[in-house]
Order: sequence, then C-alpha cells, then structure tokens
Amino acid sequence: MPITNEYNPDVLSCLANLSNDEVFTPPVVVNQMLDMLPAELWSNPDATFLDPACKTGIFLREIAKRLMAGLEAKIPDREERANHIFTQQLFGIAITELTALLSRRSVYCSKKANGKYSVCSEFANEQGNILYTRLSHTWEKGRCKFCGASQEVYDRGDELESHAYQFIHTNHSEKIFNMRFDVIIGNPPYQLDDGGNGASAKPIYQKFVLSAKNLNPQYLCFIIPARWYAGGKGLDEFRVDMLHDTRIMQIHDFIDSYDCFPSLGHYNIKGGVCYFLWNKKYKGECLFCSYKGDNKISEMKRPLLEEKMDTLVRYNEAILILRKVKRYREKTFDMMISARKPFGFPTNYLDFSENEMPNSIKIYAQRKVGYVNTSKIQNNKQWVDKFKLFIPEAIGEGDFSKDWVKPIMGGKNTCCTETYLVCGPFEKEEERNNAYSYIQTKFFHFLLGLKKITQHTTKKVYSLIPLQDFSEPWTDEKLYKKYNLTAEEIAFIESMIRPMD
Repeated sequence: MPITNEYNPDVLSCLANLSNDEVFTPPVVVNQMLDMLPAELWSNPDATFLDPACKTGIFLREIAKRLMAGLEAKIPDREERANHIFTQQLFGIAITELTALLSRRSVYCSKKANGKYSVCSEFANEQGNILYTRLSHTWEKGRCKFCGASQEVYDRGDELESHAYQFIHTNHSEKIFNMRFDVIIGNPPYQLDDGGNGASAKPIYQKFVLSAKNLNPQYLCFIIPARWYAGGKGLDEFRVDMLHDTRIMQIHDFIDSYDCFPSLGHYNIKGGVCYFLWNKKYKGECLFCSYKGDNKISEMKRPLLEEKMDTLVRYNEAILILRKVKRYREKTFDMMISARKPFGFPTNYLDFSENEMPNSIKIYAQRKVGYVNTSKIQNNKQWVDKFKLFIPEAIGEGDFSKDWVKPIMGGKNTCCTETYLVCGPFEKEEERNNAYSYIQTKFFHFLLGLKKITQHTTKKVYSLIPLQDFSEPWTDEKLYKKYNLTAEEIAFIESMIRPMD
C-alpha cells in the first residue's frame, strides 16, 4: 500500500490505556463534552479552565484550540494570544510524573513549559501551569484520611507512584493555584485497588467531583463510571448528592463503555460511563441522553430522581413504564428476598457432608450440594421446613439484556450458604412455583435491570418489582395487560430482555 498524506491520526486517539482506573479520553469525546459549554466562553479572555486530573493533556489542548480561534479578534497577534491563553486561562494538575510530561508535551508542544520549542514564551519554570507534586498519603488507622487508600498497599518507596492525587489530598484545593475557575473539566482516576486484584477496588472518582464542587466553578464537567446511578462501593452519599442536585443540566450515558473508550481493551468498565454538565446558576430538570454505538438512541428532560426512588432510572423509555407500575402502589418484591447469609453460612463454608445423615438437611453451596446438621444453622431456622427459592447473589455481569435469574427450587428441609439469597418462604409448593413463573418473565427482568448494573443482585435491586398474588401463575401477557402497557412499551421491554435459554 503506498504511503500518502491523507491520513494523519491524532496521536492522543491512539494511546492504549494504562489500566481501568486511569483511562485516556479520546479527542472526539473531549470535544463532545466541550460542546456542552456555552459558545461565548471561547471568546472570553478572562475565562479560566482547570483539569484537576491531567493524563494526556487532551482537555487543555482542545480548549486551547477553541480559545485560539475564539480570541483572534480580541488578541490578533498569534504569539501574544497563545501566551495569554497558556499563562492566564489554562491550568492543570497531573496525576503522575509521567502524565505531567505527556500533558505538557500535548499542550505546550514541549515536555518543559519553558523549553526551547514551547509554544508559550512566558513561562519561567518547567512545569508552567500543569503542576505535579509528589505527595504521600496521610495514614490514620491503616487508611489514608483523604482517599481511603490502604496503607498496606500504598505505603511504598519513592520508586513507585504513590497515587496520592494532589487535587483530593488536601482540605484546601483552592490554594493550589490561589484562584477561582469558571470551568473545571476532566476524566479523574476511577478507583484504587486495595490489593485484591481488582476485586477490592474502591471508587475514587466521586472525590474529584465533590472537591471540584467545593471550588464553586461556574461549570463542572466530568466523565466518570455510571455505577453511581444505582450501586457502587461507598457511593451512597455521592449518589444522594448527585440525584438531589438540580444544577446538573445534562447527562450523556454510555451503557457500553467501549462506545466511549474504544481502546479499553480488556479493561471493561462494568456499568458503562457517563459525562455530565453542572451549572452553578441552573436549577431544573436534567436532559438525559442515551447512546448505543455512535448513535443517540433517546433523550428526555426529566428529574434525576423519580418519586420514592433512591437510584437513577437509566433508560428514558422506562420512565413511563415505571410510573404506570407505581400507580398501583403495590408492595415490592424485595420483601420476599432475604439479606445476605440467610442461614448464617458464609460463601466459603465447606463443613458439610456429601451424604445425608441423621438430623441433617440439604444445603446448597457454591457449585456443590451437601448435607449439614440442623444444629449449625444460625439464622432463620423457621424457614427450614418451608418451600423457598434460592437465588444467586451474583448473576451475570450487570448486562441488562443478558443477566437472567435462574432460581433453584428449594423444598422443605433445605438451606443455603451466602452464595444464595432466599426468596420466600412459602407455605405451599404451588405458591413457590407461581413465584418462579413470575421471576421467569421479561417484565420481572426489565424492572430488575433498572437497578442491577453490576453482577451483584442484592435485596435492594428487587425494590422496583411489584409483588403479585402467587395463588396463580404469571406470564408476560398477563402482566402487560394488568399494567395497561402500550404496544410501544411492550416492544421496548421485549427489545431489552433476551429470551431465556
């Protein structure tokens, strides 16, 4: 193939991500985020911009491009205009020494802000306005008091990155530059691994959002994982803060994180990602836009928090369906679901026999079935002699369309480990079987999926599903008729949930 000059890719669109907590933002996504901001910002020589989590410098670089074009009439001289923009308007805080160098190279065209080839001739030091200061965590009882990092994992030598990010490791982030900002924008680190190979990773992006809000900018715009909508370890307070914040003007939601970050590789961000625009002077409903592939599939201006909800309903099309269901004011299915360790046995419990013994009952464990003495049951002994369903606590991967609940039919004289939750108990076998028929409907899984955005299927994710009369079996047709769903609403449910294998 002959070499031509027709294709000259942006190098920042070609970088592979370091990990799923430090994801590089593609230039096209950055510009979609910048498009949410008022156009008059680009011709305002006094507007100031901060990226508090610089990785490649892409946000500051693209802002610089817009300012260079927008300020041409006010500052005609190109060199004077560039010097003004880089010294007076653009500011960044890098997350590592490496990303500081990379960001300066992207923004100033030189890894040293005052270098020979820098496009800004007025910096007196190498960092310019893209700062990096190596910090140490502040340990209290084995945890960093600012970010919650584990001392066991992150108390290490200078040869390794500390991941003590400057923007959130202070009670006075306003003093880093000693100035106010009109716009704070970026893509913060997503999580800190506590040493469990990702299994024990704690989210950290919410701390950047909250710290940015504390600086009281005019506009705030971040791209972050979407797990905060309904779940996420340690995100309850953050979710409450976000869902009650009427200053959030827009949310752009990507159910599949690869649609936003094509270069993620195997670092899939479960639950997808979103970017949002927060406006200090705005108060009202939020424009919520959903995307699939390169296409916007829906948009709706609505409250982030539906009546009597504590999570965000992700799908605009689901709002009207949910409102119809809630009009019946029925009790909800989570009343039928147990808490963790329904009988007191942890997931790794193995002290049971493969063979039935005197005074023993059947126990369902992770990929095993055995028999355990009834004297070892710690919780809910009254359930043992009832009919019930055992539902796995971990189901699928948080994929709305594929995660199907497949309960185990639990008879009398049965129990389970923490691998399962108990649905029931039921006095009659027929009631249990009818409950099973309800669980196997698309209607059930549709409402379940509105709160289930990871593999964890705890009691609370069943709280949108109405409770039915289990003296009779249930089908989708009966449920669609009961709740008076339109043909379009039925088609949406059918399109979202795959048929059961």
